[in-house]
Amino acid sequence: MENRKVFVIKFIHSFFFLLMVFSLFYTLFCCITGTYNWTLPVAMAIIIIDGLLIALNRGRCPLTTLAAKYGAKNGAVTHLFMPVFMARYVFKFFTVLFAVEIIWLGLGYFI
Repeated sequence: MENRKVFVIKFIHSFFFLLMVFSLFYTLFCCITGTYNWTLPVAMAIIIIDGLLIALNRGRCPLTTLAAKYGAKNGAVTHLFMPVFMARYVFKFFTVLFAVEIIWLGLGYFI
């Protein structure tokens, strides 16, 4: 069993990942229903801030770096909620999904 610090880091990572997933799917819900309320920019800000943090850390989640520092195997924090083969592609998929959502929202709002 990995040490307590690594477990806490993985737990926090899982929480933020699920928050991001919820935000992405809430944004998709807003696209489908044409909902434009105060919660939509909040959800989009969560996604953008997460993306910026990863981009500023050269494509690597800061919590992954922290987990590696405290002894996580391969520095991985992903196996708590998904298999490694899925984790490799999740951000590429989410980036494309978010881009589609932004275009969809823009078209729905301005047209």
